[in-house]
Amino acid sequence: MSPAQATLDREKLFTARLHAARVRPYLATALFALHVVESRRVPTMAVDRHWRCYVSPVFVARTPVAELAGVWVHEVSHLLRDHHGRGDRVAREQGLTGPGERLRMNIAADCEINDDAYGEGLTRPAGAVEPRTLRLPEGQLMEDYLRQFRLGPRTQDWAWLDCGSGADGLDREWDLGPDGAHGLTAQERDAVRFRVAEGITGRPGNVPQGWRRWAEEAFHPPQPWRDLLGAAVRSAVSAAGVGEDYTYGRPARRSAGLPGVVLPALRRRPPRVCVIIDTSGSVSDAELGSALLEVAAITRAVGGRRDLVSALPCDAAADTVLTLCRAEDIPLIGGGGTDLRTGFARALRDRPAPDAIVVLTDGQTPWPVSRPACRTVVGLFPRARRWNEDDPDHVPDSPPEWARVVTIGAGPAAR
Repeated sequence: MSPAQATLDREKLFTARLHAARVRPYLATALFALHVVESRRVPTMAVDRHWRCYVSPVFVARTPVAELAGVWVHEVSHLLRDHHGRGDRVAREQGLTGPGERLRMNIAADCEINDDAYGEGLTRPAGAVEPRTLRLPEGQLMEDYLRQFRLGPRTQDWAWLDCGSGADGLDREWDLGPDGAHGLTAQERDAVRFRVAEGITGRPGNVPQGWRRWAEEAFHPPQPWRDLLGAAVRSAVSAAGVGEDYTYGRPARRSAGLPGVVLPALRRRPPRVCVIIDTSGSVSDAELGSALLEVAAITRAVGGRRDLVSALPCDAAADTVLTLCRAEDIPLIGGGGTDLRTGFARALRDRPAPDAIVVLTDGQTPWPVSRPACRTVVGLFPRARRWNEDDPDHVPDSPPEWARVVTIGAGPAAR
């Protein structure tokens, strides 16, 4: 029988899915939620955003069951991690168009998945994309990888790669679309993600770090106040003058009208954000945990650039500005009184200086008298009644007028 006449060996395909569910039981709900569509247009296996899995009969026929199990896990990972939605957002924000850029997104998404997906009973499929092939570190997100490579000699072996619209957001000619049969609704997709997150948090010792991080975020979906906080940060770092400096590396165009005089040009560089986290005794452990989630949200607000975000734990004293690697690695040391003025002073001494400061606090602190030399956003933990350990009648100052304030954990209140 020729390849064009081959029929899909569903028994082999479903045997591979069963094996994948056995070695990755926390993904079983998602694996069995995928609806299989036979297609001779896909090179291997591909998914769309509606949780259909398009499968090439020829690919199934030539691929061992153990490798097919790895492909099952890989494809469902694209959907669970919302690579289609994230790809669409990156494309809009950065103006990325064309199949070449979508291929780059697919490769970056594969790097995010494949760095810790295999082993422990799951075979790595032949030709799987790995960060080390691109000389990139492991443990990063799609957005991080996307900034660090371009299509070229190291990616030429992946020109065939196509995990479908579920991996990068670009519709394919074989997609059945939103009105096609057997697609999951938005509510059904959310239910699958929640069940998978429950399975992961129930057995954290057997789950890779990347999946544990995903499950934590899945249990804390975006809230209206988080959208406001992200919008406030984006507004602060995109304001006129922020991240701008003069450089002689590219002379100003006006130099042409002044012979013998070289004028510097104005250059915009990526803005830097310092997050001051109130670790005083009046901030609860739950609020400190929420603060770590906000650091991750703030990172997304500046385009996922973790290298541009630093954190500064502060109670009545501030010590070290920490470069952000993972939010969960930030040591929240403190527990004494509160004076965030020391945090502002320490943050502004850092070099390069931040373009924006974000303060996560309950507000029970004195504030700087004068406006800092950068924009300030305050994420305020709500208090029914403000208090002071030493003076119960003391009422601390409200956040200053020059700060943008967003109440964390409440409705859409901000100023």
